[in-house]
Amino acid sequence: MSDVAEGADEQSDLDLINRWKGGDQRAATLLVERHAGSVARFAASVGAKGDVQDIVQDTFVRAFASIDSFRGDSSLRTWLFTIARRLLLDLRRSERRRGAQVEVQDGDAVTEYDALDSVVADETRQRMHLAMARLSKTQREVFTLRVGEGLSYKEIAAVADTTEGAARVHYHNAMRAIKEFLDE
Repeated sequence: MSDVAEGADEQSDLDLINRWKGGDQRAATLLVERHAGSVARFAASVGAKGDVQDIVQDTFVRAFASIDSFRGDSSLRTWLFTIARRLLLDLRRSERRRGAQVEVQDGDAVTEYDALDSVVADETRQRMHLAMARLSKTQREVFTLRVGEGLSYKEIAAVADTTEGAARVHYHNAMRAIKEFLDE
């Protein structure tokens, strides 16, 4: 996305937030429509499994409940990813307390292929799933935010609660690991 278009999205996000605060319920719907897909892809890519829709819904519930704390220091999308990440961490902690095992499955990574792709594309997708499954949770998260969502390292650092330098290292290591696996 170009910087101009991204800036326009951020501005219109702020406009929609202000309209929602002013009582325009349609503005909240527009915000959800604009960002729910990205939040769902992010949640699925970091292992939300069957909980994706719950995570998306809870992300927007928390966001709207605390919209006054959104200062606009980052984009709304980055803030939503941060909320979703915290919800996923809470969910994993809860599952560990209950003794549930959270494992990454082949289908957890999100791809952009459709049913009409060739056999080669299907094989590539399967290999990509296997490669991503080998990544650490943090590498998979950073890789998805960078490649799948187009976030800057600064935005990734905010979402992943790390430094910009660490985000770069995780991304570099993820790319190297995926490339090595795909070259095998």
